[in-house]
Amino acid sequence: MGLLQIKNLNLSIGDTQILQDISLQAEAGKIVAIIGESGSGKSMTAYCVNRLLPRGANVSGQVMFDGQDMLQLPEPALCDIRGADIGMVFQEPMTALNPVQTIGAQVAETVLIHGAAQKSEALKIARETLNRVGLPAAEFPLSRYPHELSGGQRQRVVIAMAIALRPKLLIADEPTTALDVTTQAQILGLLKKLVVEDGMALLLISHDLGVVADIADTIAIMRRGKVVESGPVKQVFAEMNHPYTRALFKASNHVPDRAAKAQETPILQVSGLVRDYILPRKSLFGAPPKLRAVNDVGFSIKRGESLGLVGESGCGKSTLTRAILGLDAVQAGRIEIDGRAVTAGEKVPRELRRKMQVVFQDPYGSFNPRHKVMRLVAEPFHLLDNAPTGSARHQAVEKALTEVGMLAADADKYIHEFSGGQRQRIAIARALIIKPELIILDEAVSALDVSIRAQILDLLAGLSDRLGLSYLFISHDLSVVRAITDRVMVMKSGKIIETGDTETVFTAPQHPYTKALIAAAPVLEKTP
Repeated sequence: MGLLQIKNLNLSIGDTQILQDISLQAEAGKIVAIIGESGSGKSMTAYCVNRLLPRGANVSGQVMFDGQDMLQLPEPALCDIRGADIGMVFQEPMTALNPVQTIGAQVAETVLIHGAAQKSEALKIARETLNRVGLPAAEFPLSRYPHELSGGQRQRVVIAMAIALRPKLLIADEPTTALDVTTQAQILGLLKKLVVEDGMALLLISHDLGVVADIADTIAIMRRGKVVESGPVKQVFAEMNHPYTRALFKASNHVPDRAAKAQETPILQVSGLVRDYILPRKSLFGAPPKLRAVNDVGFSIKRGESLGLVGESGCGKSTLTRAILGLDAVQAGRIEIDGRAVTAGEKVPRELRRKMQVVFQDPYGSFNPRHKVMRLVAEPFHLLDNAPTGSARHQAVEKALTEVGMLAADADKYIHEFSGGQRQRIAIARALIIKPELIILDEAVSALDVSIRAQILDLLAGLSDRLGLSYLFISHDLSVVRAITDRVMVMKSGKIIETGDTETVFTAPQHPYTKALIAAAPVLEKTP
């Protein structure tokens, strides 16, 4: 009998059926992966285990944990189990952490709430736990705050909070979605190590088959609230009995068809770019230190070309992007759009601004939720000398929406009425509305499901073929960069350390850092 056994679990919220006849089990010392797209019921299954359900939820079936039915226990008994016997790691560490409390206090809080130790002992346990997750005392004292850490480091703190009392079951909900490939590999390696060392069961939730291919023992694939296929990982990948499993696998390895060839004339030229940030003074009279975020960077993008930019968080990708968009001042170097200089940090002339548009990582955050799609997509019209008005404006917006696979009627809706993939399509429609020549895509598909990601990549490839668009594609997902770009640049510590044709860089990397990046990327191969 497994540590966790879920039998015939059903969940509805109001009149909406969320889960239907879910059955799976997790054994001590084993890793169970739940795979599926957004809305498939992965997270709600995990929340049923902890009984963290919204109002109006009706649940039936059995969730047996360590011999007890979690669905029948009173709330005080559940509070004793949560955090002590069942740990939870959430997808977004910054929202899971308290920004005004130190990391030591937050890890110790788990121990104190359950009365496992006094404050001094709890802080000692917190220190030992942070050491276990790779945050040593010399670099990460208990007095650090979450904002002083990187995304991967914050995720380690969340893991430390979850394992402080050595739980029997750890639930990790999309723990690596927004992380760089090397940091992702480290977090997955850490989770696997904790399973081995503590003998706990791990329930790993993800939308990416590649992430769990090497780490999980068994896998359950969910779609529309049902488990459509489950079993040992190798067996499921070898047989792929259900059409949805095959569709997920195909989407994970999808490479869009690209017919257009790049021209020789460049649309963007960057040379000798330098960007320094002033750091806080270390002494009263000494000069403030500087951080060189971009160090002598130069490259060009040809018309119709797709150029990838990869590197870990903090390497300077976003700073470089802000300089190209004219949002950040630089200390040296030159940026030219279509042969005309862009003065970074100063107002960019409208005729240059309309030649380039940007698609951000979080489409919801880049839209005003109070406005309808019609107004949101039409925002770039202010860059035109003779912007369309009246019916012509409506027709232009509707055409932009249909070009990205949306409906003309969607113009009359609000942004919260769409899924993540649909919002990203609307963001691309907004970027296309004034017919730019260069689009900068900053992690534009990193948070999307694999099938939605495949659709967006096909859309971008088709638009490039039809409209001759050029792309600067910034991503930490190497499989995406390999699929969509002609050339790729690798950035580290503010410098471009390697550049070349995408396939050449991926198959024969020269720099040790590039080799490490490619080695860390998850590879999904069909098991024979």
